[in-house]
Amino acid sequence: MPDVAAEAGVSVMTVSYSFSQPTRVAERTRRRVLEAASRLGYAGPHPGARSLRRGRTGTLGVVLGEHLTYAFTDPQATEFLAGIATVCVEHELGLTLIPVTGGPQDPARVREAAVDALVLWTTADDDPTLAVVAGLGLPAVVHGGPAVAGLGLVAVDDRSAACAVGGAAFRDAATPAVLSFPVNRARQPALLLGPDPAAAAYSVTRQRLQGYADATRDLGLDWAQVPVVVLARNDTVEAEAAAVRLLRDFEPPVDAVAAMSDELAFGVLRAARHLGVAVPGRLAVTGWDDTAAGAPAGLTTIAQSLREQGELCARSVIEPETAAPPPPAWRLIERSSTARRPGVQN
Repeated sequence: MPDVAAEAGVSVMTVSYSFSQPTRVAERTRRRVLEAASRLGYAGPHPGARSLRRGRTGTLGVVLGEHLTYAFTDPQATEFLAGIATVCVEHELGLTLIPVTGGPQDPARVREAAVDALVLWTTADDDPTLAVVAGLGLPAVVHGGPAVAGLGLVAVDDRSAACAVGGAAFRDAATPAVLSFPVNRARQPALLLGPDPAAAAYSVTRQRLQGYADATRDLGLDWAQVPVVVLARNDTVEAEAAAVRLLRDFEPPVDAVAAMSDELAFGVLRAARHLGVAVPGRLAVTGWDDTAAGAPAGLTTIAQSLREQGELCARSVIEPETAAPPPPAWRLIERSSTARRPGVQN
């Protein structure tokens, strides 16, 4: 910067203003500075140095507890990030994705991120990045849970919603089943019978399992006998393979499946078609999220707006003067995948 100032015959401060606050410099002077900078091969102040001087980076960080590709392939993740991006555009902020996948480098990656505030995608109670974020002193919010002292929380009432959609799925069932998100950070697939929901380390998984258990008990069914298929990912292909095994091999035959997302439910519907199992004649199926493909598939599901939740998360850390938002809304949408079966009594 001093070299450019000498070349242009101006002060160092004028060079700085020419790049960072051009309205404070006469256009003729600024043009002379830029021409001098071009001759010397100077591209302007380093953005990191500007951030240090301002005490801010102009960037919002999203800690994504998945592989980076998940942000671009999972429909609900993309909706959530679109909501965050909408608020970033309003405030002229950048957006940085910080993927954490359980490796030892995760805490350092979060700690060293050059951001002004953080939004955390739903994670496990024992995720070490939670303590890192809480210790940074930056505005931060967790989407979906868990609740952490000092951090904001934006989450639907998953337990009540799961009880409602579980009631729709299981009302005519003798042998209901659940297709579940991972229960801990190991993400090991498993087939469990009536697991204790409290043992799940992920808040969203825990609350939804508890809601499904509530629904079975309300219907006079035995949660301890309900098969719960735990999957490693929110992936339709993995769900289809698991559902084929469940529908083909489990005895007595499964006649209802509540899936923790529409993506998983679509895997169940594919498996049912492959095995010739009629929906809803022999099998009721429910999802969660009301994605665009849900209505054409006739899928009963829970409608919630991940885009709206992304906006709420972003506003809660970018606009701290805004009052804490109420829990996001949800509603049960019943379609043909859970149509009542004549002659079936529960």
